[in-house]
Amino acid sequence: MNICVYCSASTTIASEFFSAAKDLATHIAERGDTLVYGGASVGLMGEIARTIQAGGGHVIGVIPQALVDREIAYHNCNELIITRDMRERKAIMEARAQAFIALPGGIGTLDEVFEIINLRQLKLTTHPLVMLNQNGFYDPLIALLQHMQNAKFLRASLDELCFFAHDVASAIEHIDQYRAYSRIK
Repeated sequence: MNICVYCSASTTIASEFFSAAKDLATHIAERGDTLVYGGASVGLMGEIARTIQAGGGHVIGVIPQALVDREIAYHNCNELIITRDMRERKAIMEARAQAFIALPGGIGTLDEVFEIINLRQLKLTTHPLVMLNQNGFYDPLIALLQHMQNAKFLRASLDELCFFAHDVASAIEHIDQYRAYSRIK
């Protein structure tokens, strides 16, 4: 399975987030799944790509030319796709993925996640979206989404749009159960 992981390229975040990235990468590699990600060599992006490859896994990086020019591309990806811009990057990542997992992240991560939430709400994708709510990182976002749901701004229930996992094992378990259930329907 191709799992798209949305995560940060920041190198200044707490080490606990790097540990979660490494844990997720280890699970992905052990399962024989392929990582689809933002193609950077730094931050959580670099950590997850290197860890997956160290475990024998396959990595597909998708990165805009502007970030390649800033010399942050991970050129050791098994496949490195260089795009014109961020919009093309997101489209390719979405097209190549069969599941999405978001680690704690910033504006870029939220941009990518909200696109998938919108696609799920419009039923333009049926692939699962899991957000790793490590140490309650996404609790404020959950509150906002619940507020939006209560005000009838969400067409689907929050549970239909994404799953908030407290750890990597439950994130992977959700994807597996989701895929199994989808095959039955």
